[in-house]
Amino acid sequence: MRQRTLALVVMLALAILLPPLDCEAQQPAKVWRVGLFHVGLDHVPPSLDGLREGLKALGYEEGKNIRLDWRNLADETAARATAQEFVRDRLDLIVAFESQTVRAAQAATADIPVVFLHVTDPVADGFVKSLSHPGGNLTGFEESFGDLLAKRMELLKEIIPRLRRLLVLIDPGDPTSGRVRANVREAGAVLKLQLVEREVSSREDIERVFRSVRRADAQGAIVASSSLVTNFPSLIVRLASEKRLPIAWHRKELVEQGALLSYGVNFHSLGRDAARLVDKILKGTKPADLPVERFSRLELVINLKTAKALGLTIPPSVLIRADEVIQ
Repeated sequence: MRQRTLALVVMLALAILLPPLDCEAQQPAKVWRVGLFHVGLDHVPPSLDGLREGLKALGYEEGKNIRLDWRNLADETAARATAQEFVRDRLDLIVAFESQTVRAAQAATADIPVVFLHVTDPVADGFVKSLSHPGGNLTGFEESFGDLLAKRMELLKEIIPRLRRLLVLIDPGDPTSGRVRANVREAGAVLKLQLVEREVSSREDIERVFRSVRRADAQGAIVASSSLVTNFPSLIVRLASEKRLPIAWHRKELVEQGALLSYGVNFHSLGRDAARLVDKILKGTKPADLPVERFSRLELVINLKTAKALGLTIPPSVLIRADEVIQ
C-alpha cells in the first residue's frame, strides 16, 4: 500500500511539474514563404514598403512566421527564371509587382497563388477570366492606366496654356501599348492636342528621341507604356528636365526627382491593401474566390520648383486639388 501511495504521489507531482504532452503544441510554428519580384532596376516600387507594413500589422513578422524573398530584376527573361526558381522552392505564395512578372509567374505555375499589383487590364492581358471571378491561381489589383493617362493629359493642358503638341513615348513591344495608344489618341482628340508619338524600347532609343526633340516639337510629355514606366522612369525625368519639357507621371517619387506632376495610385496604400489579400490566401482562401479589386485611392502631386524653373504658374484651380505640393 505504501509503495502504491508513493507511486501515486510521484505521478501527481510529474503531472503538475511537466508540460502537457500536446502534440500540436510541440510542432514548430509555420513560417510562410513568399516570393516577391519586380522588373525595373531603376527603382523599388513604393508598394513594397506598404506591403511589409500591412503584413506586420496583420501579425506577420519577417524571420519569425514569414519569410519574404524579394527580387528586383533587369528584364522579363530574368523574371521568367526567377518565377521558375520560386516554383522549384515550393513557395506558399508569389507577389508580382507589374505585368512582366505576372506573365512570368503565370507561365511558371498554375498551383501557387499569385497576387498581382500594378496591372492595367488583367482580363485583356489574360491573367484572369473576369474581375469578379478570376477563375485561377491569380488575383490582385487593377489600375486603369489609360484612364489615368487621359487625366494627366488634361492636367497638363490646364497648367500649360500654350500646350498644343504633346510628346508621347510608346514601347511597341509592350503588349499593353496598343490599347493604351488608342486611349491616348481618344483623349488627345478631346483635348485638341496634336500627339507626337515616338516608339522607344531601350535606353538608347529614349536618349535619341530627347536629343532630337525641339521646343517647337512639343510643349509637354507623357509615357504611354507600362514597360517604360517600369524600366526607365528616372532616365526619362532627367532627360525631360534637361530639355525643359514638362512631364506628367504616375507616382510622387518622380515628382520629387523633378517631374512637373504626378497623378495616380497611392502605391504605399496599395501595398498595405495587398497585404490583406496575401493574408486571406495564406489563411486558406483561394485566389479564384477573391475578386480583382480596382484601387481607387488616387493622389495628385505638383512640384512648384519645377513649375517655376519652366516658367509656369500653376492655376489655383489645380493647386487646390493637389494632395501634396513640393516647394
